[in-house]
Amino acid sequence: MSALVPPVRAEYERALEPFTAVALERPLSPWNRLLSHGWLRKGLILAVLALLWELVARWQANDLLLPTFTATAKALADGLASGDLVAKTAISLGVLLKGYVLGVALAFLLTSLAVSTQLGRDLLSTLTSMLNPLPAIALLPLALLWFGLGQGSLVFVLVHSVLWPLALNTYAGFQSVPETLRMAGRNYGLTGLRYVLQILVPAALPAILSGLKIGWAFAWRTLIAAELVFGASSGKGGLGWYIFQNRNELYTDRVFAGLALVVIIGLLVEGLGFATLERLTVRRWGQQR
Repeated sequence: MSALVPPVRAEYERALEPFTAVALERPLSPWNRLLSHGWLRKGLILAVLALLWELVARWQANDLLLPTFTATAKALADGLASGDLVAKTAISLGVLLKGYVLGVALAFLLTSLAVSTQLGRDLLSTLTSMLNPLPAIALLPLALLWFGLGQGSLVFVLVHSVLWPLALNTYAGFQSVPETLRMAGRNYGLTGLRYVLQILVPAALPAILSGLKIGWAFAWRTLIAAELVFGASSGKGGLGWYIFQNRNELYTDRVFAGLALVVIIGLLVEGLGFATLERLTVRRWGQQR
């Protein structure tokens, strides 16, 4: 019995259409090229909000309740030019840096213990369940009793506001690390702190950066709120104390200038600090879009 031979398919040629017949995409217009920049889109949003603020304030016509945007901008420029706002902001940022760094260090130690031992996991779970729902402002009376007026009390409430959200985010990021990476680290003999720094931290960096941003936002607003209550010590009050003093003296334009500076600092930290850090790490490594 002869072997079956498959039929030979006849050869043929398919003519390709000329390249010029294919419709090309139209180049972007100058306006669309400008709108492709994120900083410009955000700037337009801020400009629209400023315009709405100006229109509403002029319609209300009561500077004591709502000063215009131009009056607030003038008060902000005067405060910066005189150095008063600069000095107040420097005091607030100095205290914020101390509390933020201490809170980040404690959160890292707590989560490192949690991924290493069962006792650490139980400790983290119990403490976060107890203390994370507790507002930092609720600790102001205890902070006054324990540390008195001044930076010690402020740093205490800042650590509380940073520690728990950052610890939760970091631990969640550690838990989401693929088992393949964990096994690779163990095969190389990594244990303890080296295992955390070389395996868990790079893999969980998107969650860690998210926790850092949340902790920063909590710390910044907690600091301003705390300074409104007891932020002056030996005549040295921060940005929140500046807002409180001008509210008592009915300088509403200066109050709004202080609030505007709080917002501007928040935008700068988010847009320059964390955005640059994400671009150089997780986006560059393909961990985030």
